Amino acid sequence: MEDKQNPEESLTDEIYNLGQNLIKTLHAAWERPERKKLQEEIEVGLTELAQTLQQEADNFAESPAGKQMKSDLDELRQKVRNSDAESKVRSELLDAFKVVNTELQKVVSRLSTDDSTPNDDSGSSEQTKAS
Repeated sequence: MEDKQNPEESLTDEIYNLGQNLIKTLHAAWERPERKKLQEEIEVGLTELAQTLQQEADNFAESPAGKQMKSDLDELRQKVRNSDAESKVRSELLDAFKVVNTELQKVVSRLSTDDSTPNDDSGSSEQTKAS
């Protein structure tokens, strides 16, 4: 009679069982001593690597080459700061000169117009004013 079980129920049960078995398998694999030992070895190795890298960085910083590099980098940083300031000053001066030149061109244009037309325009402008 069990062979005549509803196929849908049987399929559902098997899928459920598969899920449960996968969970148990993953849990068992996770708890295995080999995995724990490998994790511990990796953690110890990474800790030792970090300590070694820190020690070597400290040694290099105290060496003549490390001190020279630090000095060179400080000098470069100062040059970059100065060049940024210089660039900013140049840009602001350029903008100021452009404004001054534009205003001077307007003055020259007005003066040129006023100088070239007082005789011709004075009569016509007086006529325009009189009209």
